[in-house]
Amino acid sequence: MKKIKTIFCLFALLISVDFLAQKESIKSPDGLEWHTDMMKAQELSSASKKPIFAFFTGSDWCVWCIKLQKDVFAKKEFIEWAKKNVVLLELDFPRRKQLSPELVQQNNELQQTFQIQGYPTIWMFFLNKDEKTNKFDIAALGSLGYPPGAEAGKEEVKFLKDANELIKKGVSK
Repeated sequence: MKKIKTIFCLFALLISVDFLAQKESIKSPDGLEWHTDMMKAQELSSASKKPIFAFFTGSDWCVWCIKLQKDVFAKKEFIEWAKKNVVLLELDFPRRKQLSPELVQQNNELQQTFQIQGYPTIWMFFLNKDEKTNKFDIAALGSLGYPPGAEAGKEEVKFLKDANELIKKGVSK
């Protein structure tokens, strides 16, 4: 699926809910800021011209999600790359942690939109808003998961190579 062209009247209404009860972002000890509010991520993406890096995760139960965070996201190379190239968005589906109803609804809508079949899944995309109609269009760059065929201990190298290829494809369009 190279490009997802979907208009979201209902989606826009659902995710424009005020997220005061839920934090809009999670600041990790390494300095990365993972946003949880899609509209905040879209605003930052639009202003910076960086794609959204949407991480679909089961933070408290998904072994491969936890492994991806440890083997890739916690590495210095990824941290530097992420700060320079993307707006981070965490879309969590925890089993033990309680999320606000608005955040659960937003995450479920995005899960359905991107047809997520398993975790971890990362989609990189731009979310463009038509100011006349207030509808959104997703320009998908592609998806990633745990880096297949990566050398043990150097998973971030393969992951970043794959991520850069997605970004390059998006820029050349």
